[in-house]
Amino acid sequence: MSATPIRRSVEGATRSSSRPRLLFDPLLLLAAFGLVACSVIAIGGSTRNDIPGAPNFFAHRQLMYAVIGTLLMFAISRFDYSRLREFKIGIYGLMIALNILPLLLAAATRGARSWIELPFFRFQPSELGKVLLIVALAGFIVDRTRRLGERQTTARLMLLALGPAALVMVQPDLGSASVYVVTALVMLFIAGSPGRHIAGLIALFATALVLVLAVAPAVGVDVLKPYQVDRLTGFLNPNESNAESTYQLNQSKIAIGSGEKTGRGLERSTQTGLNFLPEHHTDFIFSVVGERWGFAGAALVLSLFALLIWRTLRLLTMAKNLFGTLIAAGILAMLMYQLLVNVGMTIGIMPITGVTLPLMSYGGASYLTTFIALGLLQSIHIQARIAQGSKGRGLVLS
Repeated sequence: MSATPIRRSVEGATRSSSRPRLLFDPLLLLAAFGLVACSVIAIGGSTRNDIPGAPNFFAHRQLMYAVIGTLLMFAISRFDYSRLREFKIGIYGLMIALNILPLLLAAATRGARSWIELPFFRFQPSELGKVLLIVALAGFIVDRTRRLGERQTTARLMLLALGPAALVMVQPDLGSASVYVVTALVMLFIAGSPGRHIAGLIALFATALVLVLAVAPAVGVDVLKPYQVDRLTGFLNPNESNAESTYQLNQSKIAIGSGEKTGRGLERSTQTGLNFLPEHHTDFIFSVVGERWGFAGAALVLSLFALLIWRTLRLLTMAKNLFGTLIAAGILAMLMYQLLVNVGMTIGIMPITGVTLPLMSYGGASYLTTFIALGLLQSIHIQARIAQGSKGRGLVLS
C-alpha cells in the first residue's frame, strides 16, 4: 500500500526537477535595468551640450558600461560565490594594492589623486575596493564567528576595513572611505558582534569627526583642507557659508525645486542642461531627474531603488550559508548608504562628499563595480535555489 504514494512522489519529483526553473532573481534584474534606462536618458539629456558635435557621447559610453557590466554580472552569477572564501587573503591583498596605485600613478584631478587613466576610461580603484572589501571581510568574519563576542576580535576585524579606508582618505576620497567604514560596521552587526562593541565604534568615529572638523582647526591643526571642511559643513548653513563651497548645493536645490510635480522637460531644464549645476551627470544626477521629471520621476527612481534594496534584503535571509549572508549584507549597506548620502546631499540634508548614486551616476568604475555586486547577489540567489531544490528532492525520496 505504501509503494503507490512513494512512486507518485518520486515521479512528481522527477517531473518537477526536469522542468526549467528560473534561477535568476527577475525583480532584481528589473530594478537594475530600470535604473540603467533612467540613467542613460537623464545623462543623454543633461550632457547634450557638453561636447560640441557629440551630443550623445556620455549616454553612449554609459550604455557601453551597462552592457559590459551586464556581461560581468551574468558571468559572476554562474560562479559559486562560496569558493571565494578560500581566496579572502588574496582578495584583501589585491584591494590594498589597488588603493595604493592612485597614490603612485594617478595625476591630481580637482585636488584628488583617485583616478588612473586607462585607454577607454578613468579607473577608480576605490570603487572596486568596496566589493573586494565586502568579500574579503565576509571570509574573515566567518573564520572568527565563535569569537565575535570578544572585543579584540571586533577591533581586529574593524581594523581590516580602517586600513584601506585610510588609504582612500589620503587620496583624498572621503566619500568612498566612509562607505568602507559603514559597510564594515553593518557586516559586523549582522554577523552578531555585541551591540556595545558597535556602539563603541560609532561613538569613537563620531568623536574623531568632531576633533577633525572643530577641535583641530580651532587649535591651528588642519587635518582636512579648508575646502573639504566647507563641503562637509556647508549644508548646515548654506546661506551663511562660503558661497563657492555651497554653490553646487544651492543650484541643486533650485533644480529639484523647479521640477515640481511632473518636471520641466528636456528643453526647459536650464539648471542642469546649461551647466549651471556642475557635475550634473555624476554626483548630482538626481538633480537632473528632479528638474526634468519632477516629483514623479524622482519617485520612480526611488521606487526602483526600493525594489533593489528589498530584493537584496531578501537574499540576505535566504543565502545558503553565513558567508553569503554577510556578502549580501555588505552590498545592502553599500547601496543604501550611497543612496542616502547622494540623494541627501542633492536636497541639502547631507554633506557633499562625492558619493555617487549607484547605477545612475556616470562613470565606468562605479557602474562595473555595482554590476559585479549584482552578480554576487544573483550567485547567492542561484545557489540558494539549488540548495533548496536539493533538500526538497531529498525529503521526497526519503
